[in-house]
Amino acid sequence: MKLRKGFAIVLSFLLVVLSLAGCSSASDSKKSENKVDKNVVTIGATDSLTTINPLLVDLTELGKYAIGLNFLPLIELDHKLNVVGQLADSVTTKDNRTFTVKINNKAKWSDGQDITADDVIFSVLRLTDPKVGNVNIGGYAALKGFSDSGNSPDGATSIAGLKKIDNKTVAFITKSPLSIATFDNTIGRYLFTVPKHVLKDVSPDQLSKYSWFNKPTVVSGPYKLVKYDSNHYITYTANKNYWRGAPKIKNLNIKIVPSSQLYSGLKSGEIDFVQQTLGVFPQEDYKNVQKLSNVKTVLEQPLTHQLVSINTKTISDVRIRRAIQLATNREEIVKSLLNGNGDIVDGFVTSYSPYYDASIKPVAFDLKKAKKLVDEAHWDKSKKLTFLVNSGDSTFVQAANIIAANLKTIGINVTVQTLDLSNLLAKASKHQFDLFAVQYTLSPIDPYPDVDWIVNSDGDWPQYKNSKLADNLSKIQSAKSVEETKKLYSNIDKIVQKDVPVYSAYVLRSLGAYNKDLKNAEPHIYGSFNTIEKWDWKK
Repeated sequence: MKLRKGFAIVLSFLLVVLSLAGCSSASDSKKSENKVDKNVVTIGATDSLTTINPLLVDLTELGKYAIGLNFLPLIELDHKLNVVGQLADSVTTKDNRTFTVKINNKAKWSDGQDITADDVIFSVLRLTDPKVGNVNIGGYAALKGFSDSGNSPDGATSIAGLKKIDNKTVAFITKSPLSIATFDNTIGRYLFTVPKHVLKDVSPDQLSKYSWFNKPTVVSGPYKLVKYDSNHYITYTANKNYWRGAPKIKNLNIKIVPSSQLYSGLKSGEIDFVQQTLGVFPQEDYKNVQKLSNVKTVLEQPLTHQLVSINTKTISDVRIRRAIQLATNREEIVKSLLNGNGDIVDGFVTSYSPYYDASIKPVAFDLKKAKKLVDEAHWDKSKKLTFLVNSGDSTFVQAANIIAANLKTIGINVTVQTLDLSNLLAKASKHQFDLFAVQYTLSPIDPYPDVDWIVNSDGDWPQYKNSKLADNLSKIQSAKSVEETKKLYSNIDKIVQKDVPVYSAYVLRSLGAYNKDLKNAEPHIYGSFNTIEKWDWKK
């Protein structure tokens, strides 16, 4: 599961100066004046960091990648959507019930100890321990012995769903059939193994706030975290003992800035790399970034949704939810705010996916029809709704205000409230909204876990339940062909189009950019950091 964009508050004048310069104790050698410091790469981001703790990993892309530089996931996707090994060499299954994970034989912790099956099992049991308190572990509910919320039994040291085969092999055993794509995208890409030999004596109730994670001494990934400020920067130094080979770049910064500063940072050389799901360019900057002489760019396929969730408890009448969608002028937003760099779909599946059903025609903008539905529903026009929007996504802040203005004309009063990503997600998880928008990238090869999370889980944002949707979703795990799977997703998208618990304002073609002198690095929605140890500056 994946999310997007937000930025920060000012903590002190000194901290602002440091962050704007891309500085930290580990890598303050990065200079402006368009000069390349070959000891450091700075990655631009527009989200605040929600967690750096691998046992609290959440839905945010910045959290996933920031953690993954220290602690590798089992597998990842490359930019062509192929599964590639990270900590694991392979994940295989013969029956869609037992998934065999082979850890790379060369995989070692930075202190020289082997990374083993015991580390993986320990990590799963700590990640899912109720005393740790991670609420984003629903995927583990598929495994034997885990609760419906994904928790393992309090203090468990073993469980039926995990079996050590040998020192480098772990079997994950499910309660019922599960597609390997879903296993890969719920567990494989989001399990960050931690060192058992370092953490085994720390009680689970201490792990969520354990300071060791703020500067870990033993890691499996290419970089070691040095220091971070959730709202301004994250800095790393190279893991010289990285088992895939020491990184060529000594220091790494992630610099958190307003989206409006990405262009100027690239131009000056203060930012070297902007990946599509970490840094969101304002649409008005796309052309300027593409014209920079010191930069190369990558415009991705339409993939990332701007999802608008509607709280079905506070807006229970489907006629009002339909009216809200009808009053969203998606065609004009894509044309005027996205400069055409987007698609419009109803439901979850985009044209980038093999499961896309082109016969589902998006609902067209129609204020007259929307007003008629509002009148039919006898909506209380004095009622005020709150529309929560990510402050780091300047394009959709503009779009939200346009939507609010259109809604006002049909008798629905909406107040747009902008929040940084951390506070936005906190309110959303507590359902403290009427409408809530966030960028959300569903895997084109396996939308299942995200669809399940968004509209079929106990904690889903719109608080929506539909038995027909749940039935179609459950059948996906045992589907025998692409065509069968496509039909099931088509059914789901049609239900969502009818009931409107969520709708897609647009599907974004996101822009990535990087310094042209940076070698072996290219920004894509998937796979950008898989071989970051090979990044280097041209001589």
